[in-house]
Amino acid sequence: MEVVPSRSYKLDVRPYPISLDDVKRTLAYLRESHELYYLIYRLMLEGGLRLSHALLLVKSFSPGELVEVPGVDLETARLVCFEERGFCRYYLGVRGHVKPCEWAYFSLETLRLLGRHAGRRMSRSTLEEYIKNHGLLLPKHMRKVAWRLMIKAMPREVARFIQSRFGELKISEARYEDLLGEADEHYPRYLSLLATSIYSG
Repeated sequence: MEVVPSRSYKLDVRPYPISLDDVKRTLAYLRESHELYYLIYRLMLEGGLRLSHALLLVKSFSPGELVEVPGVDLETARLVCFEERGFCRYYLGVRGHVKPCEWAYFSLETLRLLGRHAGRRMSRSTLEEYIKNHGLLLPKHMRKVAWRLMIKAMPREVARFIQSRFGELKISEARYEDLLGEADEHYPRYLSLLATSIYSG
């Protein structure tokens, strides 16, 4: 039998000690000083989006479109809002050779901000330079914060679905629609957690 050599390095555990106070401070500063960047940070926090996907969402926001989700035979409006439950989901539909992002979940308040800035193009490097110059929490940490808070408010597989961590999920057509429904059910609990732990004060 052939022997496959093992890796010669060890995988280490890297802690990310991110303080919720730093998240609150960053959002409070951006809310007062730079509404567009504040919108980007809210999208990353509320939907667990990567920075690249948040920037793409703002630039390409087209809420009136009707789309078909590939592979699951699901036709839907690109933007679906649940007014009585305080949130929307938007089908971004990023697939292929890049990191995926199918759905972006966000609050109605974030939708209002998005409506004011839709179509805006932003430079990732300019945003990151602004954040560093003002001593704020870097964008890359927001997805990690979102994950840690999401799994307190919903099952892990639902949080994985919302954050498009499809490599960690096995999704058939029936399971996809099931997870979409579960995400719609659990997401308001996550927004409630954000309201008390991040947005309050």
